[in-house]
Amino acid sequence: MDDTALRDLLARTRRVALVGASANPARPSHGVMRFLLARGYAVVPVNPGLAGQTLLGQRVAADLEEAARDPAGPLDMVDVFRASDQAGAVVDEAIRLGARSVWLQLGVVDEAALQRARGAGLAAVMDRCPAIEWPRLRPDLAARESKQHQQPCGVTCKKAEQGQGSALDPPGAAPLDQLS
Repeated sequence: MDDTALRDLLARTRRVALVGASANPARPSHGVMRFLLARGYAVVPVNPGLAGQTLLGQRVAADLEEAARDPAGPLDMVDVFRASDQAGAVVDEAIRLGARSVWLQLGVVDEAALQRARGAGLAAVMDRCPAIEWPRLRPDLAARESKQHQQPCGVTCKKAEQGQGSALDPPGAAPLDQLS
C-alpha cells in the first residue's frame, strides 16, 4: 500500500478493534492503543483473558465478534497483534464481520491472509505500525505533538527518530517534508 492509500486509510478510520490488547504498558499493543486513543480513534481492545475489564478507559471485548456488536457502529479497522500463524484466522473473522480494513502489525506476516482480505474488498496493511506511519504521514500534526509520543509502542526506529520516515520505507522514499 502506498503512502497516499495509507494516509487515506488512517484518515477515514474511526473505530478500531485492537486484537491482542495488553494491560502491560511495556507491550507494543498497549502503546499503540494509547497512541490511537490520543488521536481520537475509538478503540475496542480485544483479549479473551481480559474480557470485561477496562483497559485505558475502554471495555475489553472477549473476541472480535463481540467488538463488532458494539452499538458505536461498524469496525473500520482490525489491528492485529497476534503471531503470524494466528493472523489468518483473525483476518478471516474480520472479513466475515464486515470490517473495512485489517492492519497486521510489525512482524505479523501472512501473505495469504493479506490476499484474502484484499480479495474481499478490505484495505489491508501488513508488517507496519500505525504509531509509526501516522506521524510519518502527518508531519504537520506530529510536529505539534510532544516528543514523548514519538515511539509509544516501544518500537525502536532510528529513521523515525531522525525525522527520516520509518524503517519500513522503501529505498528512495520521500522525506517527511515532501509529503502533503
